[in-house]
Amino acid sequence: MKKFSKWRRSMAFSIIRVVVVLLVVFGMITGALGYISFSEAFKKEYTESTFHMADTATALINGDNVENYLDGIAMSEYKTTKNKLDIYCKKMNVTLLYLIKVDTRDYGRFESVFNSVNNSVGDADYTPWELGYKRDTTNDEYREKYRKLYNKESRCETVYRNDYIKLPHITTMVPVYNSNGRVTSILCVQRPMSEINTVGQRYLRDVLISTFVLIVVFVIFASLYIRKKFVKPIGKVSREATRFARENTKDEPIGNISKITEIYNLASSIDKMETDMLSYIDNLTAITSEKERLAAELSIAAIIQENSIPTEFPAFPDRNEFDIYASMTPAKEVGGDFYNFFMIDDDHLALVIGDVSGKGIPAALFMMVTNILLSERAKMGSTPAEILSCVNENLCEHNTADMFVTIWLGILEISTGKVIAANAGHEDFAVCRKDGNFELNKTKHGFVVGGIGGIVFNDFEFKLNDGDKLFIYTDGVPEATDNNENMFGLDSMTQALNEYKEGSPKQILDGVRCAVNDFVGSAPQFDDLTMLCIEYKAGSKE
Repeated sequence: MKKFSKWRRSMAFSIIRVVVVLLVVFGMITGALGYISFSEAFKKEYTESTFHMADTATALINGDNVENYLDGIAMSEYKTTKNKLDIYCKKMNVTLLYLIKVDTRDYGRFESVFNSVNNSVGDADYTPWELGYKRDTTNDEYREKYRKLYNKESRCETVYRNDYIKLPHITTMVPVYNSNGRVTSILCVQRPMSEINTVGQRYLRDVLISTFVLIVVFVIFASLYIRKKFVKPIGKVSREATRFARENTKDEPIGNISKITEIYNLASSIDKMETDMLSYIDNLTAITSEKERLAAELSIAAIIQENSIPTEFPAFPDRNEFDIYASMTPAKEVGGDFYNFFMIDDDHLALVIGDVSGKGIPAALFMMVTNILLSERAKMGSTPAEILSCVNENLCEHNTADMFVTIWLGILEISTGKVIAANAGHEDFAVCRKDGNFELNKTKHGFVVGGIGGIVFNDFEFKLNDGDKLFIYTDGVPEATDNNENMFGLDSMTQALNEYKEGSPKQILDGVRCAVNDFVGSAPQFDDLTMLCIEYKAGSKE
């Protein structure tokens, strides 16, 4: 039993099983197509021959006297015609030959005129209809065919009854005309089609026997030839691959185990794979070790970057004139976005947000240098435009990597709420007035910092009143993208800001972040997301 179970899982058994199934399917398809073709040809031949039988039989009938027969007139002629039709029915070897007059008002009823029965064909057991026998039309199919014949839309109509198990047959109907060319009745000939089942069954039996013989021949062939030429060589290759996967050690080469090109190439590939794999494993071990070292260094870099910006809130617990909160979410372990805020003196608060070109470690290093230069220069005094100009010159002097940064820098005079700011190619800021909504404030943008030396930046002013809120951000917020490449957009950002405008700066930023996450869904974060919000509380100054 174990031997048989093992053989069932072998390649030889799989090949034999697949081909046997294909042969069976092929036999079924061949049988079905052959049977269908035979049936159609058989039907076509029966249709033509039965039509000629019916058309010839109409010559025996006087179409002018059909109604007279039903009225009991010209009965001598009727009997003569009936006798001829009975003889014709037997000579043509058909089961039924009958003439009916159909009610043309709705073709739903008819009367029997002639009815010849030949029960010797196909073991039929029909009972002849008497002259004048009335009956409802069998179904809508017959009703439609009667209509076409009476209206001369068709020269004949045929009905197949292959589903009639007791006596499969074909019924062909042709019109009978009077001397004026009017259709007075319909002649029907019913002919048995039992041959179609007999011959069809014989055909299907032959196909079944042929398929079985092919299966037996193939099984014998597969057991001898395929096993020797294919199964054994491939089995050797399989065993060597399994051994190598288990042991990861080099063994004797498989060598030339088959003259078949594909199997020979497979064996050679296994030999080469073992050599390459052992070399790859050695290299992978070294690369993995290096990757772990880089990951550890990157983790430290992320911590250093995080420590370079303020992350503890409340940031100024002893100052109640304002409430400030900021967040940064890098797209990678470290990013090029940054924010900062710091007291220049007791009455001036610097607000900074920036976005370095590129991502990853280079952007993070450039960001940290820029942040340090900004902080140090801002604490020395001057306007935001002068500070940016100074930082720009310092960065351009040693910027061999051709990196640049967009910066929004503002200095809030805490006692008055006046803000002097400068924009170096950064996004427009948004302000929410007390009891109002967040609105974007579009100002003239200067050139980016670090791009070209000698750039002059311009200051602009605006004022924050008690209860007003200021929101600055990087382009990672409006340009956040979902799986369909749709961007979040400035309108959606403004809508999210206004939805949470009554909250604290932290609640506002959390709300915007939540709206972005809902929009993006499962799409990966493409850019850093950095935001800063401050609420001015002039009325709270002590």
